[in-house]
Amino acid sequence: MPGRVDRMNTRHDGTTTRTARGSSVLRAWDEHIAAGPEDAPRYAHARATFTYSGAIEGNSTCDYLLYYAGQGHDGDGQSAPGLEFVEGTVDGRNGTFVLRHDVTYGPHGIEDTFTVVPGSGSGELEGLTGHGRAASATETVPYTFDYRLTG
Repeated sequence: MPGRVDRMNTRHDGTTTRTARGSSVLRAWDEHIAAGPEDAPRYAHARATFTYSGAIEGNSTCDYLLYYAGQGHDGDGQSAPGLEFVEGTVDGRNGTFVLRHDVTYGPHGIEDTFTVVPGSGSGELEGLTGHGRAASATETVPYTFDYRLTG
């Protein structure tokens, strides 16, 4: 069930680490080649927008750098770094934060590990830390998010 907290661990300093689930849905994708010809190794910039539900509720904009090996390569096993600005709520607290992504992609979908960029939380999400995983072959991507909120 999206948004369900699966596990909570309270540390000696009073902070609680939570493990929760949800999903994101790709809303828009705008990609252009940044360098290299169409039929040879090249890289591209992509800007994507997502809507989140579950542990994270809100909308985001993410920028990726994508590498394409060129002709003769099946496209499997590529990786792309990304930075994503998220506006919304986590555990009912409102604010913004940035996620750092490391996505592998190919013809069979994506696998993603992500981390909250330290110090990026604002509003009621100031001090947010965490990391997660996501994988899918469709525009709806389920995720698991381990996070800690202070205060």
